[in-house]
Amino acid sequence: MKILITGANGQLAREFQKALENYEYTVGALDKESLDISDLNVVIEAFSKYNPDIILNCAAYNFVDKAEKDFDTAYKVNAAGVRNLAVACKKNNALLVHYSTDYIFNGTKEDFYTEEDEPDPINNYGKSKLMGEKILTEETDNFLLFRVSWVFGEGKQNFLYKLSELARKNMVLKIVCDQTSVPTFTKDIITLTMLAIEKGLRGVYHLTNSGYVTRYEVARYFIDRLGLDNLILPVNSDYFPSPVKRPYFSAMSNHKLSRALGVNIPDWRIGIDRYIEEMFKQEEI
Repeated sequence: MKILITGANGQLAREFQKALENYEYTVGALDKESLDISDLNVVIEAFSKYNPDIILNCAAYNFVDKAEKDFDTAYKVNAAGVRNLAVACKKNNALLVHYSTDYIFNGTKEDFYTEEDEPDPINNYGKSKLMGEKILTEETDNFLLFRVSWVFGEGKQNFLYKLSELARKNMVLKIVCDQTSVPTFTKDIITLTMLAIEKGLRGVYHLTNSGYVTRYEVARYFIDRLGLDNLILPVNSDYFPSPVKRPYFSAMSNHKLSRALGVNIPDWRIGIDRYIEEMFKQEEI
């Protein structure tokens, strides 16, 4: 079985490349320069060369603020790129594993979002990701669509890394307390993705760690577990001027995936604890 990973330089894709060394797959990974998924011809050429059985689409335009003014680029990657992959997968009878976001929801439900809830994004990033979802389901039925949230892992493009850098330079940190979702560890995303593939699952699933938490509470927990004594102050989102609206409560229920796989998905705190252990392990090396 051959797996091809798109967006090879992203934090999730890099984690996949390391983890898949322990699986019996032939793995290829291509970055944007080698595989621009927004170009159908390039996608078709990649399929001809690698002949994958499974595509792990880790390519995404994740610049939430920039997407407000640059929707065209967000659409090309998050929607048109998904169409190109779906078309190629259907033609070659390959499974497409795609990752979406909790930002397809407006955050007003005041309860966990399930797979049956109607999406209603309130920013352009969420709109581009939802368009990708719809295109995927229209083009092929041989897919796994995982909605993830607040992803963190090895690398610099996540909230926890940025928080640790801020904590080194500032004794007082002001963190928003009116955005709530579920921090999700890349290693858990990979474990659950591969288990879902092995069990032959298809369709839409919410793939998050368990529980829910505000950004402020995440910061309090993380800084405490690091053994630092920074002062963490809660502020509202409007304290940081932004052109983007973000959901108030976009936490998603992972019960459907948990039941389908027959596993208990770890709490977000456990994910952060493991992340800290690995971060310090690397620093010691």
